[in-house]
Amino acid sequence: MKLSDMTRPTADAVESRLTYADGSSRTVFATEVEVPFPEGRLIVSRTDIDGIITHANDAFVELSGWVRDELIGMPHHILRHPDMPKAAFKGLWDTVAEGKKWHGYVKNLRKDGAYYWVYATAVPNIRHGQIAGYTSVRRKPSRTRIDELIPVYRQWLEQEKEKAAS
Repeated sequence: MKLSDMTRPTADAVESRLTYADGSSRTVFATEVEVPFPEGRLIVSRTDIDGIITHANDAFVELSGWVRDELIGMPHHILRHPDMPKAAFKGLWDTVAEGKKWHGYVKNLRKDGAYYWVYATAVPNIRHGQIAGYTSVRRKPSRTRIDELIPVYRQWLEQEKEKAAS
């Protein structure tokens, strides 16, 4: 499903045009407002084989800033923050496509342009010996690890821009 462009938030925001693995693109607006991961909660979502959201628990809905009905049926990349390099997601998809569990740190974009960090675990859902979809469980991330990854992710983004320009 094609995502529509985001509505510009009232807070100062940086405008970016994101292109996703499926070839679609949209304009997003990211603010410098971080929403902390809620203590003692887990975010759980499930997608079909194409990454379309089929389930979102209450914590996911609340932290994302979306209404559940707006999330269900949408591609999971609706949450993609422009600070996240494509390489991070390639590693995720390559791993789960092999039927393996993936762990990683992700900066997600909320509907209002704010962001939140998660430590995510994604696993393939196997039905009758075939991957039928994916489940992701996200928990509170380590601030130390986030601080270590921010420059790495920036470097990966710069490399992606250089590669695209050549």
